[in-house]
Amino acid sequence: MSGCGALLFTMSCGWSGDGSGTESRPPSAPAGVTAAAGSATSVHVMWNRSPDGPEVAAYEVYRGEVKVREVPGTERMVDVVGLAPSTAYVFTVRARSSDGRSGPRSEGVRATTPAASAEDTTAPTRPGRTRGRPVGSRSVQLSWEASTDERGVVSYDVYQGTSRIHTVAGDRTTAVVTGLRPGTRYTFGVRARDAADNVSPAGAPVRLTTAPGTDDGRATAPAGFRAATRRTDGAYYLDLSWMPPRVDGVITEYEIQLDGRPATSLVWGGPAPRGRASYGFYVGRDAGVAYRVRIRARLPDGTWGGFSAERTVVTAP
Repeated sequence: MSGCGALLFTMSCGWSGDGSGTESRPPSAPAGVTAAAGSATSVHVMWNRSPDGPEVAAYEVYRGEVKVREVPGTERMVDVVGLAPSTAYVFTVRARSSDGRSGPRSEGVRATTPAASAEDTTAPTRPGRTRGRPVGSRSVQLSWEASTDERGVVSYDVYQGTSRIHTVAGDRTTAVVTGLRPGTRYTFGVRARDAADNVSPAGAPVRLTTAPGTDDGRATAPAGFRAATRRTDGAYYLDLSWMPPRVDGVITEYEIQLDGRPATSLVWGGPAPRGRASYGFYVGRDAGVAYRVRIRARLPDGTWGGFSAERTVVTAP
């Protein structure tokens, strides 16, 4: 791959700097923005941490050209309410630094609210068999049996204690919560919501304790990692492919390590792949050179996930 297309190769295409540090520039556009209807009159918008630049003081959420919500820089989700049923909307998000600098808006994402039912006053049934398991020291995976509703479940709300922390679409019965503290006990719950904004009773609480200390993060590592070499016009390249970690949200940034040292970061400038991803890059012109290579993802909560399995490849003569 050459140039700075949808995938940015930060060693050659990244910001070069002006000697004044990150505080001299505004935050970058938030990546991984998603939007999904929460009911006939609301949409749940989520995004990843701005990947670089100064510390973010606030995120601004826009519906079209209208700013509709603002949340502190520590938050990366919001419900936009008061919408019209059966209507398509486009949402964008931008970050603002503590000194008032606003970065560019994210790419727009579209969500369509379902039709309303004025006569619907019946809430969905309680989610069944709510359960979960820790996946290392910083994340948990939750699952539940689907609720039923006479007109259909639009979304599920995930609670940590009494605070709603996440929303997934009504056809989902699993969620991954990241950004947790090691060795800490948490209580999670799930409620179903229909198009009329009727909310079910909470499913049985799930009490989980994250692993103590730090771990290798294998539960958040890219899977199916493959590496191979190829020779083109007398030069050697590494061709990599992998499956993104199974987390809620979009993975937009990866770090590649060669021989145990960071080689480069990859940042998708456009929509990031949710299926198998691939990337190739130049490593030199010498034959018979062995490389140990592995990759890790920056999770939607801004932390690094675990490393993939390490592969060793050799440039063939």
